[in-house]
Amino acid sequence: MQSVWNEKCIISPSLICLDMCNLESQIRILEESGIKMLHVDILDGHFSPSMPLGLDTVRQLRAKTDLQFDCHVMVTEQDYFVDELLDIGVEQIVFHGETQPHIDGMLNRIHAKGVKAGVALKPATPLSMVDYVLDKCDTVLLMLINPGYAFVKGEQQVTYADRKIKELRRMIDDRGLKTKIEVDGRISPQNMIDYGKKDVDIVVTGSTCIDKKDMAGSFQKLNAIRQSL
Repeated sequence: MQSVWNEKCIISPSLICLDMCNLESQIRILEESGIKMLHVDILDGHFSPSMPLGLDTVRQLRAKTDLQFDCHVMVTEQDYFVDELLDIGVEQIVFHGETQPHIDGMLNRIHAKGVKAGVALKPATPLSMVDYVLDKCDTVLLMLINPGYAFVKGEQQVTYADRKIKELRRMIDDRGLKTKIEVDGRISPQNMIDYGKKDVDIVVTGSTCIDKKDMAGSFQKLNAIRQSL
């Protein structure tokens, strides 16, 4: 399962966009559809105005699946949540640079446990925040909508998303790094077509491209796009 990290345009379905009352059965559909990674959003209700998922749920799911857990920590105080996720046994933790006073130190702390580490940036946060630690980041996650506002009607990807994605790709390529670019927020099949071939490595898929009533069919379409890249 670890080999998924070397694949092109990895599909990482958002856990909080699944049927929260039937998570285990939803996970089985992901597995049967050939999905190998699960995007786990951890929110505290403070950094982001929503809190749909608890750590105990993540811990229970960890015992029920071998999917790679790609965790996105959207919280104000990170230490407790990072420690809990490390104890649960996740494969990657990406934390927000905006609320971490010691970005370099937190990357080191996560890596010391043998877990992939990265930094997430809100839409308006400049790439300069990761300039000096880019070589330490397994992943940089770019949010294309404001965190926690996916429920707001009319909330669209920021108009400068394309520019930011391509500028980050140039930074990584110019330095010869293997840092992955992950995008999150209203990700559509067209985004996969536009960026999946050479710019973006991981796409967080949610309600924009997954039909809860036909998840298997949705992933069949997404996998077809991925194979065509």
